[in-house]
Amino acid sequence: MAVRLTTWFVSQGISISGSSSNSKRSNSNSRFSFHYSPASSCKLRHRNLSCNCVNKRQKLKKKNAVEQSSATTDFQFNSDDDFQFNKDDDSESESASVGIAPVLNPESVSDDEAHANNANDSISNALVPSDQTNPSAYNTQDLVGMIRNAEKNIHLLNRARVNALQDLDKILGEKEALQGEMNALEMKLAETDARIRVAAQEKIKVELLGDQLDKMRNEMRLNGGGAERESALKELESKLSVSQEDVSKLSNLKVECKGLWEKVENLQLLLDKATKQADQAIIVLQQNQEIRKKVDKLEESLEEANVYKQSSEKMQQYNELMQQKIKLMEERLQKSDEEIHSYVQLYQESVEEFQDTLNTLKEESKRRALDEPVDDMPWEFWSRLLLIIDGWLFENKISIDDAKVLREMVWKRDRRIHDSYMACKEKNVHEAVSTFLRLTSSQTSPGLHVVHIAAEMAPVAKVGGLGDVVAGLGKALQKKGHLVEIVIPKYDCMQYDFVRDLRALDVVLESYFDGRLFKSKVWVGTVEGLPVYFIEPLHPDRFFWRGQFLGERDDFKRFSFFSRAALELLLQSGKKPDIIHCHDWQTAFVAPLYWDLYAPKGLNSARICFTCHNFEYQGTAPASELGSCGLDVNQLKRPDRMQDNSSHDRINAVKGAVVFSNIVTTVSPTYAQEVRTAEGGHGLHSTLNFHSKKFIGILNGIDADAWNPATDTHLKVQYNANDLQGKAENKEDIRRNLGLSSADVRRPLVGCITRLVPQKGVHLIRHAIYRTLELGGQFVLLGSSPVHHIQREFEGIANHIFENHDHIRLILKYDDSLSHSIFAASDMFIIPSIFEPCGLTQMIAMRYGSIPIVRKTGGLNDSVFDVDDDTIPVQFRNGYSFLSADERGVNGALERAFDLYTSKPDSWQQLVEKVMKWISVGTLRHHSTKNSTPSLWPEQGQQLTLKQYDSLLS
Repeated sequence: MAVRLTTWFVSQGISISGSSSNSKRSNSNSRFSFHYSPASSCKLRHRNLSCNCVNKRQKLKKKNAVEQSSATTDFQFNSDDDFQFNKDDDSESESASVGIAPVLNPESVSDDEAHANNANDSISNALVPSDQTNPSAYNTQDLVGMIRNAEKNIHLLNRARVNALQDLDKILGEKEALQGEMNALEMKLAETDARIRVAAQEKIKVELLGDQLDKMRNEMRLNGGGAERESALKELESKLSVSQEDVSKLSNLKVECKGLWEKVENLQLLLDKATKQADQAIIVLQQNQEIRKKVDKLEESLEEANVYKQSSEKMQQYNELMQQKIKLMEERLQKSDEEIHSYVQLYQESVEEFQDTLNTLKEESKRRALDEPVDDMPWEFWSRLLLIIDGWLFENKISIDDAKVLREMVWKRDRRIHDSYMACKEKNVHEAVSTFLRLTSSQTSPGLHVVHIAAEMAPVAKVGGLGDVVAGLGKALQKKGHLVEIVIPKYDCMQYDFVRDLRALDVVLESYFDGRLFKSKVWVGTVEGLPVYFIEPLHPDRFFWRGQFLGERDDFKRFSFFSRAALELLLQSGKKPDIIHCHDWQTAFVAPLYWDLYAPKGLNSARICFTCHNFEYQGTAPASELGSCGLDVNQLKRPDRMQDNSSHDRINAVKGAVVFSNIVTTVSPTYAQEVRTAEGGHGLHSTLNFHSKKFIGILNGIDADAWNPATDTHLKVQYNANDLQGKAENKEDIRRNLGLSSADVRRPLVGCITRLVPQKGVHLIRHAIYRTLELGGQFVLLGSSPVHHIQREFEGIANHIFENHDHIRLILKYDDSLSHSIFAASDMFIIPSIFEPCGLTQMIAMRYGSIPIVRKTGGLNDSVFDVDDDTIPVQFRNGYSFLSADERGVNGALERAFDLYTSKPDSWQQLVEKVMKWISVGTLRHHSTKNSTPSLWPEQGQQLTLKQYDSLLS
């Protein structure tokens, strides 16, 4: 029996070992160990249990071998998703050790199985809808229902999983307890078995002793008793009695062994039952694992559904955006129709103008057939000839009528007067006058006679953009065949090198001022082909011998004196101009002086055009000072004439020009709208609105000859839009001259040339310097400030913060030659003006291939159109603009420009080529003001057309 029991334990994977090999009959302390082999270890994976472990545990079961082997096959769930669990799957996502727990309640396993099965069915139903398997086909209600069911099922699965783990812990604990009891019983059985073997041996001995005793008794009977035999017999009887006692004990041990055997069989049954429950728990865990995978699949499906939902929302947003775009396209289409209509009107006007021009050309061709003009002589020649005639008139060598006829011949560039002049070069003045007088006859003027009276003219006396406009406009009108003359003060600080044939006329000009007559000296010369008169007052205050053009305390007196002297020059020379064009407050006195004093004296052929380049400067003074130039203060100090709108005891020169001029212009359409508001009019908005019918805004232009990178002698290398290599060489040259780093040739260079005054956005310029450095660019500033604290502030920045800096250079003065080089070298040009009537800097920058970055105000808004503005036609986009006058606005425009420059160099190159060609050929420009139509950007100067000047004569 002992052999069978041991064999059974070995077959079940259980080994028995003793600490001693000696058998003893008594209840010794021999120790035996009872344990499972390694193949039956009780480790359990938390989620993914290996089916091999199930096989090893199922080897403990002897009676259900067939069922056990079937349990090791693949577990498969027949669902629509075809999820499978193979017996070779050894995935290990999480693991946990199971400790000793109370005895498992078999019913709990069944309940967990039921929960798991229910959850499994629910998930299967949730995973695969009855009518569709594509997540994109779910509607919102289905998705919400699926999500809620999934949350409930996940909760049930988690609860079933926890219960299964707890029950498995209980089963394994009970199993270990049973194993302990079986170990103890085995030890007892082994001890009992040994005792039974000893008892069997004793029984044999007893039987032998009994046989010997019987034999001895028989011998005694046969031989008779003896004392020795008697004692031997007694000894054998005692041994026999002892043996009988041992036999009785053996019987008791047999009974006890039988009872132990029954207990072992009972324990085996309990062990089988626990093993079966453990197998059931493992199956439940495997089902949980499969369900968990289905839950993961459901979560993936839900994620896809969420993605589909988001895509549906994006599609809805896209549809809304498309609707907005369609609406925008409709609006653009409507605007396009309006623009086409305006183009048609413009075309019709152009046809009419063309017809007029054609008729004019026909008439001119007829005249040329009779008297061909001289076209091969420069304008300097004709201007010099005109000044000679005016000199003879002032010297009383010819009459006013003769001078008029000779001027007309000069206007027509008559070959006869050209030949007479060439013939008289070697003759004296008397013979020359006689020769010219023989040419006098009735002539017809070919164009308008325009006289500009201004305080500045580039390049001889330039402070700001006014000087450029006067010179550029004069040359543009001269090219169109008009007679243009310019009158400016003779400053001691002029650039005399730019004046050709400068000479003083042998005449003294007298004009009234401060109750008496003061003399003035008249100088004549040509500046870039234009005839110019320079008036030098012989006044004890030396009005124009101050070492600077503007900014004196007595500017009101200086320029009111000059304005009257200029009109006196026109009167005494007998000129009959068609247009007298005065500029800014310094010559605004011309308008009231002309109509109140000089028209009654006979200087009445002209109409007055006044252009205000900046309404911030209006020339106000106490009313009494107006009387110095001879005007009636009592008549003019009225709200409808020259009384200042803000201070009624003062006179406003610009207001007087607005009231007394036939036409009033400013330098851009947008600025013309801005100054008619309280915010932009500086107190004159009511006057401008009252005279709105004669107030227009015309965009300034630049002198394309003076500002031409293809011929600019200030540049190291000339270049044009078709060959930009020269621009890169100029950039390298200015870096070397200014001491900037040339390590990175692609590093963008930002330029800024301006007067440092609040109007120009000084705080934004300062911020742009730092922001350019942060963006990885270089910055060059050229300009100075008449405001002392601003000048000191920028000097501190230049001398302390950016002294000898590799990427920043501040030149706090004006240098005309250096300005040309900066325009040519810079990649971008920043103009962050708070307000800007027009501005020429952005136009010059584009002429030199530098992309402007401007604030949307005044003329900047009329000439720079943002690259990223979809409302502007692509062909007109030429720079970057921002609206808000703050650091955020500057940052946005700068960053967009830097981004295009660095990330899309080809697009940047195309933009540079476009703006250079666009401005050089007078391409159509697009006004952003309401009801405006595209018009030609002038090639040179401000475009006051012949029609607009003709309107003054009417």
